Amino acid sequence: MRLDRFISTTTVLSRAEAKKRIKKGILINNVLVKSPDYKVDEFNDQVIIDGVRLVYQKFIYIMMNKPKDTVSATEDAIEKTVVDILNEEDRIQKVFPVGRLDKDTEGLMLLTNDGDLAHRLISPKKNVEKKYYVEVNGELKNEHLEVVKKGVILEDGYRCKPARLEILDSSESSSKANIYITEGKFHQVKRMMKSLGVTVTYLKRLSIGNLSLDKNLKLGEYRYLTDEELNKLNN
Repeated sequence: MRLDRFISTTTVLSRAEAKKRIKKGILINNVLVKSPDYKVDEFNDQVIIDGVRLVYQKFIYIMMNKPKDTVSATEDAIEKTVVDILNEEDRIQKVFPVGRLDKDTEGLMLLTNDGDLAHRLISPKKNVEKKYYVEVNGELKNEHLEVVKKGVILEDGYRCKPARLEILDSSESSSKANIYITEGKFHQVKRMMKSLGVTVTYLKRLSIGNLSLDKNLKLGEYRYLTDEELNKLNN
């Protein structure tokens, strides 16, 4: 990897800024280097800038407890995005949100620059289950369990893939439940609930596959995945 690219991917410096800094000299394996096209072994070379050794990570994985009024995008001209929440140093590797949560939906959001993993997690063909906690106006009934299991038919005629509904509390006026789906159609949970005759008032994603939201993360907080959590996602 070129030295200027290595520096721009491991620091907050842009490629152009990295080239200017390199002209002053970068210590690589105790040798002063001033050429931006110097080839760096990103995994084995010791690169020192301003007394700090730069550490290269090909992929990074961030768990966020997404707050409301935030869109699942890398950038937006009007709305605040989940990437905007990240500190500058955590945006270096150009992470993006895996899948989509509605603007007013809270909960587990995974951000990464690993395109292969993202595809595996969001592709309907992979059948990765996502768990949501939902509160609705209206009554969820036992008969709805079978409807969801067979596949809810949405207002446009689309039949959802078989899902699971777990009713936690129910009355004529309001209900609480967990719902498990393996696809991510636009406003899917809200539309499924509408087809069941109830209206979503609160929605939160709790898990993606084997990865569960850290209960210690407050809304708007995030952290990097542990090795154990990453292994769970890959299994």
